[in-house]
Amino acid sequence: MEILQNIRFVDIIEILGTFAFAISGIRLASAKQFDLFGAFVVGFVTAIGGGTVRDIFLDVTPFWMLNTVYLWCSLAALIFVMIFRKHLVSLNNTFFLFDSIGLGLFVVVGVEKTIFMDFEPWVAITMGVITGTVGGILRDIFINEIPLVFRKDIYALACVAGGVVFTVMYSVNANMFLTETMTAATVIAIRLLAVKFHWHMPIVKGE
Repeated sequence: MEILQNIRFVDIIEILGTFAFAISGIRLASAKQFDLFGAFVVGFVTAIGGGTVRDIFLDVTPFWMLNTVYLWCSLAALIFVMIFRKHLVSLNNTFFLFDSIGLGLFVVVGVEKTIFMDFEPWVAITMGVITGTVGGILRDIFINEIPLVFRKDIYALACVAGGVVFTVMYSVNANMFLTETMTAATVIAIRLLAVKFHWHMPIVKGE
């Protein structure tokens, strides 16, 4: 009971984000016909990559080294994909859904952790973007794809928007649960709307 009382909502967000991002990585690895170990590695790196880089920049021990729950979350994601593999691999929007959820949740974690360490808002927003995107960059490199964040999709900008929402609401002392929820919802909504209405960044063209 005491353990449950000590769990913060942001901890739940981080666990859910880990699960969602791990599924997105494992789902793509499965589509590329990786073996079980390879799929797990891709899922785990997807889940912890952004947070690891964030924590290194913040000069703290990477979060996943302090609690085995993130390793178990990635393993649970592997089992989940194995059980529902026929449905997940056959649905093209499955990856997008779990990636968007993980993105929104991890932006919350990155911004909140940084701002609670008394860094400036622009640093917190930057750390939110790093937390949300770096795992996906590593995932795409592992499966030999151009990282999604470097394509014309609205991806990093969705993280920036979420970070701005968090810092603004935090500055006016808004309820923390509402702040966290609105931040994640903003990121997810922008990703969904960008795909639905084909919003994209201009492409840098060569000669």
